[in-house]
Amino acid sequence: MLRIENLKKVFGRTVALDGLNMTVEQGALYGFVGPNGAGKTTTIKTVIGLLAPDEGRVLVGGIDVDKEPDRVMARIGYVPDSFGVYDNLKVSEYMEFFASCYGLTGLKARKRAQMLLEQVGLDDKADFYVEGLSRGMQQRLCLARALIHNPPVLIMDEPTAGLDPRTRYEFKEILKELQSQGKTILISSHILPELAEICTDIGVVDQGRMVFEGSMEEILEQINVASPLLISVSGSQQEALKLLRAHPEVETITIREEEIVVGFSGDKKDEGALLKQLIDAGVNVYGFMRERGNLESVFMQITDHSGEEVVLIHED
Repeated sequence: MLRIENLKKVFGRTVALDGLNMTVEQGALYGFVGPNGAGKTTTIKTVIGLLAPDEGRVLVGGIDVDKEPDRVMARIGYVPDSFGVYDNLKVSEYMEFFASCYGLTGLKARKRAQMLLEQVGLDDKADFYVEGLSRGMQQRLCLARALIHNPPVLIMDEPTAGLDPRTRYEFKEILKELQSQGKTILISSHILPELAEICTDIGVVDQGRMVFEGSMEEILEQINVASPLLISVSGSQQEALKLLRAHPEVETITIREEEIVVGFSGDKKDEGALLKQLIDAGVNVYGFMRERGNLESVFMQITDHSGEEVVLIHED
């Protein structure tokens, strides 16, 4: 649905995008993350037509943004990180104004606006002035406005920034509902735990390049987060500790309450062999697993520029 090919953008001496490639499949809820200055905002502005690329191209539904911007804009809904203007309008007037921008007027516009306000939980605020709404309500109104022309693609830049936990939860539920309806959603955010909960795919950009892109399952499986083994044994731990200390692929051993936390450099086959060794030695093992990686640890390793560790497993 959204494809970015070799995108380059330079501002003076600053290289904002350096050959960025990115693919968002139809129906995906795609989390777009990266450190400050990585190129996220420049990418989004290029996708929605506010910036022209120096090189490369952006395709939305197979349509080139640079060549046919009007056709592309009809297919995109955009939610910026700040609400914008028109505070002196009532909520219903605000929605009908933006409906008219897409050729929707009269009863058709009012019905569409009412339906969207109900979807985002603002149907009882139609006669309220926009300036009187809370930050969370304004963001939901902005989302409703972005959907007024029923675009297949929704692009959101830090939509939950500054919202309280309950409002963020409600916003996430709305996004899940939109995705279930077939919308393709690209969301840029710094709140990584939220993205891990709702996204189907993740793209990590750093220094203007895509450094990792894949499904949530792939990103946690393929990135070496050096997750330790968690081993639980019943009875004395001494025999297990003796065997672990002598193992060539055991790098560290820590006791954490009833668990033995092992820094282990082996692969899955080596893990199986270690488990067998423990059992053959008479150790009563009732827990044996890798500590699950999380999106924060993945992000920190991918964007680490120290060059001290390899974080990606590439497949030709």
